[in-house]
Amino acid sequence: MLSPKRVRFRKRQRRVKRDLQGEATRGNAVSFGDYGLVALEGHWITNRQIEAARIAMTRKIKRGGKVWIRIFPDVPYTKKPAETRMGKGKGSPESWVASVKRGTVLFELAGVGHELAEQAMTLAASKLPIKTRFVARKGVE
Repeated sequence: MLSPKRVRFRKRQRRVKRDLQGEATRGNAVSFGDYGLVALEGHWITNRQIEAARIAMTRKIKRGGKVWIRIFPDVPYTKKPAETRMGKGKGSPESWVASVKRGTVLFELAGVGHELAEQAMTLAASKLPIKTRFVARKGVE
């Protein structure tokens, strides 16, 4: 499971609106591989969802190509225990999330054919809570 080795602060304030609004200005082009999976909406993606998508993709390509994960869950997500009264501070860190804007490239893939890459990315997209689009790098068909 992806998580940071060390963080400056154990808990972070929730800044949902500002982090997810607008288009991504960085990480919005297919840079490493030939094919990519682009987010069409802003959302938080957990480390479990990223891992599930990665496993689905690598199983489909039968360990043939190379996969790049372009997002990293570095924001701690806190949660209070079930059936707990209000107050008494913020909950303990539950998991890690990646804040993804519209247009961000989530995964990249190289070393496989166009059809197989599209099938693998479709499987990966089904594990994610957002709408996505399959794209190819310029000059690749």
